Amino acid sequence: MPIGVIINSLSIFLGGLIGGSIGDKLSSRFKAQINLIFGVCSMGMGISSIGLMKYMPAVIFAIVIGTGVGLFFHLEDWINKSGLLMQKAVDKVMPNAQTELSHDDFLAALLTIIVLFCASGTGIYGSLDAGMTGDFTVLISKSVLDFFTAAIFACSLGYVVSFIAIPQFIIFACLFYLAGFIVPLTTADMIADFKACGGFLMLATGFRMVQIKMFPTADMIPAMIIVMPLSHLWAQFILPLL
Repeated sequence: MPIGVIINSLSIFLGGLIGGSIGDKLSSRFKAQINLIFGVCSMGMGISSIGLMKYMPAVIFAIVIGTGVGLFFHLEDWINKSGLLMQKAVDKVMPNAQTELSHDDFLAALLTIIVLFCASGTGIYGSLDAGMTGDFTVLISKSVLDFFTAAIFACSLGYVVSFIAIPQFIIFACLFYLAGFIVPLTTADMIADFKACGGFLMLATGFRMVQIKMFPTADMIPAMIIVMPLSHLWAQFILPLL
């Protein structure tokens, strides 16, 4: 049973509900400053994961090619459209959900939180690790940060943050049950490069959260799919030739 996945999704759902209900009671300054702190935390977690990298050329190549694929297929636009549909559905259920953000700022923040919750290297690895070993430590640790992150974002975005728990649960649950097939095909070096690739996404997400640079984090997601095969190809075929 994916206990860790359930806990992680519940932490986002509950955090979003709490943040959406108290958002109008917090000052704009408080929400802005605490958001900067979470951005720094995201960047710190990303840097920590990048430090695990084994084969730098393979990871860099995966990020470049993966981002190119995402840009070509306009992945960020598709996620934005999905986010808006989710927001409209939430407005029908909770018509009082309001946001002070402009349309563009709302989309940027919503995209950031979707990527942070659904495509983080920590969450993906934690789901695979839990499915293979039964150890939910990574996901439970992630749940603590996700709870407070969801609450803070919901203060500005509204209750829509809670419903991000639905696609997140579907993605992580699928990874949990597929772990028995995926993990035996990997090596420690491939997993290290996978974590590093996720670290780059978290670092880019952190930059978006503090509004230093709006990296195309959603378009970077395909890199997470191709990084382990590229890491394997580098180790088995290219590295021996060097």
